Formats: sequence, C-alpha cells, structure tokens
Amino acid sequence: MLSNKNFLFLWLGQVISNFGDKLTQMALIALVYLRNPGSEMALAKLISFTVIPVFLIGPIAGVWVDRLNKRNVMIISDILRGLLVLLIPLFIFLEQILAVYLVIFLSFSLTRFFVPSKMAIIPDIVTKDKLLMANMLQDTTHMIGNVVGLVAAGIIVNMRYVGPIGGFYIDGLTFFISAVFIGMMAPERFMRGVREDLRTTKMALGSSIKRSIVLEMREGLKYLVKHKDMRFIMSVFFLLQAGIGTISCVIIVLIQNAFGTATRDLGFLGMFLVAGLFFGSILYGRFGQRFHRKRVIFTSFVASGIAIILFSQFLERRPNIIINGLLSGLIGASISPIMATINTLTHETIPNGVRGRIFSSLEAVIHLSFLAFMFLSAYLAAYINRLWILIMAGAVFSIFGIAGLLTSNNRREVS
Repeated sequence: MLSNKNFLFLWLGQVISNFGDKLTQMALIALVYLRNPGSEMALAKLISFTVIPVFLIGPIAGVWVDRLNKRNVMIISDILRGLLVLLIPLFIFLEQILAVYLVIFLSFSLTRFFVPSKMAIIPDIVTKDKLLMANMLQDTTHMIGNVVGLVAAGIIVNMRYVGPIGGFYIDGLTFFISAVFIGMMAPERFMRGVREDLRTTKMALGSSIKRSIVLEMREGLKYLVKHKDMRFIMSVFFLLQAGIGTISCVIIVLIQNAFGTATRDLGFLGMFLVAGLFFGSILYGRFGQRFHRKRVIFTSFVASGIAIILFSQFLERRPNIIINGLLSGLIGASISPIMATINTLTHETIPNGVRGRIFSSLEAVIHLSFLAFMFLSAYLAAYINRLWILIMAGAVFSIFGIAGLLTSNNRREVS
C-alpha cells in the first residue's frame, strides 16, 4: 500500500500531524494546570472551543470541500493551523487568554475543512481494490499513533525545558511538515488552481447560505424523532456523549491531583484507554457478530459503568499507575463495542438520500450533549466531591444497561 507514493506522502503527513495534535492537547491541559490548577470550569471552557466548530463550521465546510481542490485545501489548512498554533505562545506571553481561545477555535475550525478533504481524496489516489486496505491502514495508524503520541506528548510537555510553550512550537512545526508531504502528493505546482479555488469558495459560500443549513438540520431532527430506530440510536449516542462530557474535565483534574503531574501520567493513562478501544474493536469485530446488537450495547454500558466506578475508586483512594492504567484500558474496551455497534446501526437505518442532513443533526445532538454535561459537571465539581460525580456517571451507565437488558429479556419472554 505504501508503494503508492501519493498515499505514502498523505500517510506520512498524518503520522506527524497526529503526533503534533497530541502535543497541543497536552500543552493546553498543562497550560490550564499551571494557570488554574484544579479548575474543571477552566478546562471545560478550553475544550468547548475545540468542540463547537464541529457543529458550527462542519456543515458549511462540507459544502465547500465538495467544490474545491482537496489537495490545496489540506495544504492551506495545515499552513494556517501551523501559523495559528505558533501565535499561542505570543498571546500567553501577553496574557491575552481570550485571544488564545480564539486561536484554538480558528485552528479547530480549519480542521473541519482538513478532515473531509483527507477522507474524500483517498479514493482519488488509490485504486478501488486498494481502498479498504488504505482506510484500514489509516485507521490503524491513527489508533496506534494516539497510543504512542499520548505517552510521548505527556512526557515532553511535562519536561522542565519544554513545557506547554515548547509543545506549541513543536506542533506548529508538525503542521508545516505535513503540508510539505501533502504538497509532494502530485507533480503539479502548488499554486495551480488556487485562484480557481478562491472563486469557487466565494460561490460555495453563497450556495451554502441559500441551502439554509439550519433548515436542513431541522428536517434531520424531525427524522430522528419520528423513526423508532433512530430514537434508540439518538438516545444511546446522547447518553454516551453526556457521560463522556460529565467525566472528561473531572477525571483530568482527579488524575493530576492523584499523581501530582500536569500531563505525564495523564498521557500514560490515555495510552491505556486508546489501547483498550483499539483491542476492544478488534475483539468485537472478530467475535461480536454472533450476539444481538442491542444486547451488546446494553451489556457494554453495564461493563463500562462498573469500570468507571472502579477506576475512580482506585484513583481517589489508592492511586497506582499500573492498576489505573489497566482499568483505563478496561473502560476503553467496554465502550468500543457501543461505538462500533451504534455506528453500524446508524448506517443501516438512515436512507441514502438524506444521510447528509441526518448525520449533521445527529452530530449536533451528540456534541451539544457533550458540551452541556461537561459544563454541568464542571460547575458541580465546586460543590460535590469529584469522586461522587464519576461514580454517579458510572452508575447511570450501568443502570441504563441493566434496564435495557431486562426490557429486552421481557420482550423476548412475551414474544
């Protein structure tokens, strides 16, 4: 697969850029840790600026990407993201935190242009018979890169002579390296087609406004509420993201307090979490097809809830990096079947002609639930012990799973 030079250059660029992304994530977490230690609300504000572009910019970006030269979009996105990340240390020095948040928002907005361009260009640079292999290599590399990148980024940012500022500089460099590799994908000159792209961008902007994205999302929401299977899918997605939002900031602060480091141990535990997601997906793909899908979802909710409670208890009372790492991996392995199953159900349920607007509406619901419960738990953390917030989140997962299993058993007995 890597003998295809165009795909090789795209793959190399993403390996380097993915590592840079992990550096930025750890650098931002370390920055909050240094300025507002133990503040879930500060973390929630920061994370919100990385999530909002998904449903605010994503639909518009999709309209543009379909009309533009995707290679040029990726190159320009990488260059602009690199420049934006390099501005963060300057604004930190000037103590302009609002400007830092704006840069983060703009950077992740550009990501909404880069990601669909990358996915759309793969069928253009590999033959049809190699497409599955290309996507598998991309996904596997991304997962492994997350595992290695989290640990390396956590250690690097935690180093005395690097810190958050050094992490931003290194990340900026990775974007420029990625742009160089993508620029090598085809022999034509980089500037060819840029003027045409600018004119098309202007036309696409007018087109996206005329199409009324809000109206399409409203139609998508009607479909989500109207159909029984989509209501189930939406409820599972909502609960999963609400739970992740609830524990995200609280668990970061709890890990920092338990081990006394800003990012080193966080990166190590994150490595176990991603490894659990990876191996859980492999195992479910190999053996999970024989089980009823809804029962898999409910059982996984029970297991993930118990794993979250155990992880929280050990982290609060007897923090041990190995034990907590294994429990973090168990959380990832328990959640991965939910994600795999619900994504499959979504693709099977949504008709081809309305997939775009349904996915946009579903994505909006998912990320809004994440944001709402992230801020709610950050607010409650000032009044409730963090451990109890995590225990309640785990308990809700398990109770939902048990109720679903009992309901499905009762229906089976009736039938």
